[in-house]
Amino acid sequence: MNLKSHFQFTNKQRNGIFLLLTIIVTLQCVYAFVIPKVFTNSYQEDIVDQNLLKAFKKEVDSLRKVAIEKRKPKIYPFNPNYISDYKGFSLGMSSQEIDRLLEFRKQNQWVNSTKQFQQVTKVSDSLLNTISPFFKFPEWVTKPKVNYSTQNYSNTTKTFSQKIDLNIASASQLQKVNGIGKTLSERIITYRNKQQGFIADAELQEVYGLKPEVIKRLTNTFTVKTPKAVTKIYLNTATREELVTVPYIDYEVAHEILEQRTLREGFNSVDELTKVKGFPVYKIDIIKLYLAIN
Repeated sequence: MNLKSHFQFTNKQRNGIFLLLTIIVTLQCVYAFVIPKVFTNSYQEDIVDQNLLKAFKKEVDSLRKVAIEKRKPKIYPFNPNYISDYKGFSLGMSSQEIDRLLEFRKQNQWVNSTKQFQQVTKVSDSLLNTISPFFKFPEWVTKPKVNYSTQNYSNTTKTFSQKIDLNIASASQLQKVNGIGKTLSERIITYRNKQQGFIADAELQEVYGLKPEVIKRLTNTFTVKTPKAVTKIYLNTATREELVTVPYIDYEVAHEILEQRTLREGFNSVDELTKVKGFPVYKIDIIKLYLAIN
């Protein structure tokens, strides 16, 4: 075989080979220098675009938060004693926390401080810190007026004959008791006038804002000497319609009383009513004023 013939080219072939080599070298240069630069620039553009996108998302989130805050109902100062189911829910309280407050209020007791509110409802510290700045208690709670010049009654219990009749006591006389100012003395007299007189000292519990310790000091000097006449209802023969005329006894409680009366074959004392389902135990002292055992 003649190998030499394989390496002999015409001018046209040489030009073709030279052109092919030129193209190959050019492509190698493009691959080595141009393409990496293009990809690098493209990658950098992608980074810039991502940063812009993140900044845009951050701004959108910020605007969304502002919009959510604006949609939230504005909280105005309120007395926590009057929180309803809806109000409590809107404040972030659980149903159990709301129920504890409502049950406390059913006992005719009042929340008079932020600390007491937490003790009654058992709300968390974080929720308390959020809503307590809006609590608004009555002025007689936050700024009690004390007239020291007139508080000269002794805490020593007087005999019945020494005490002043609660049904004729004046506001100025009542104000001499430590803890009773103008507001409370007016409430006592207003209640007395509305009821046409006190039946017994126990009715002082019905005067709004009159605390147990103040009632104790009050009854050291005052008592009901001329009680309002009341026709008592005989517990063991009363009808449902008669029972519901007694304060704090509704039809449901009256029904339960009649059921228990049948099962027990009569009550031996009014105090046995505390065993009746749904009976307002905390008002037994008031209810007893209107009932008798026959």
